[in-house]
Amino acid sequence: MTMGELAKMFNAERNINARLTVVPMEGWMRGDWYDSTALAWISPSPNLRSLTEATLYPGVGLVEGTNVSVGRGTDTPFELLGAPWIKATELTQYLNARGISGVRFVPVSFTPGASNYAGQKCEGINILLVERNAFDAPELGIELASALHRLYPAQFHMDRMIELLLNQSVYDAVAGGQDPRRIADDWREPLEKFLQLRQKYLIYK
Repeated sequence: MTMGELAKMFNAERNINARLTVVPMEGWMRGDWYDSTALAWISPSPNLRSLTEATLYPGVGLVEGTNVSVGRGTDTPFELLGAPWIKATELTQYLNARGISGVRFVPVSFTPGASNYAGQKCEGINILLVERNAFDAPELGIELASALHRLYPAQFHMDRMIELLLNQSVYDAVAGGQDPRRIADDWREPLEKFLQLRQKYLIYK
C-alpha cells in the first residue's frame, strides 16, 4: 500500500476521523518497481544503497538484532550474512536445499568495518535476488533464523529477534525448530483478512 492508502485505512479503521485529502499520483501502477520509474536511487538509509538491498532488508533485517553480521560496514549491507562461527559452505548448502523462492545463496567470507564483528573475519552467505517478483521477504527472515538456530544452536543467540519480530508465536515456533513453511502457514488466514480489508482503501490498480 502507498502512504496515502495507508493514511485512508488508518483514518477510518482506527477512528482517527481526520479531515484527510490524498492527491493521487499519475502514471503509477501497483506492480511497478522503483527502477521502472527511471528516477535515480536515493538511499533512504546509509545502509540501503540499492533497490536490491531495500528489497532484501525486511527479511535479512529480522536477524540483525542477533549476534550475526548483516553486512553493515561492507559495500553490500543486507546482501550478506555471516559470523566467525558460521561455516559458509554448510549454511549455503542448507539454505539452497530449502528452495526459497526468489533467492539463491553463495558462500562468502568478509570482514565488516562496523557493527557486529567489526574487524573480524566472518564466514557466511551472499544472498542473490534472482526473481524479485517471486520473493517473500518475511519468509526469508524466518528461513534464515531457523537455519541459524538449527545449524548453530550453541552459537546463535536469537533472544533479541523478538524486538523486531514482535510475534511471540512465530518466535516460539522458530525456537522450537518448526519448519519455516509450517510457520508461514499460520499467518495465511490473517493475511487474507487484511487483503480483504485493504481493498476499499486502494487508490491504484
